[in-house]
Amino acid sequence: QVQLVESGGGLVQPGGSLRLSCVGSGSISSINRMGWYRQAPGKQRELVAVITRGDSTNYADSVKGRFTISGDSAKNTMYLQMNGLKPEDAAVYYCNVAGISRGRNFDAWGQGTQVTVSS
Repeated sequence: QVQLVESGGGLVQPGGSLRLSCVGSGSISSINRMGWYRQAPGKQRELVAVITRGDSTNYADSVKGRFTISGDSAKNTMYLQMNGLKPEDAAVYYCNVAGISRGRNFDAWGQGTQVTVSS
């Protein structure tokens, strides 16, 4: 079973930076997609950034130029570098990975990490 654990959230002032990490465990043969999503109170979960097979990246318009998604396959870790944070970026951030594990498709989510942007 593939499990994901996020870390790196916290309280930051507007304009500040945070780096979220997502560490995966379990037997992963291949990855089709890995991404970050966020959910603010009273709102639906939304895509923040995603890397698909072939290393194609996509970002929500609201974070383009400020956030960067990356991965380190040797460490089974995915990152989200967030710069120039705004109060509207505050949310619970979730990592998501889809791929193949032990010959079967999987689609795993982390438990979420809170990001608060406030002065």
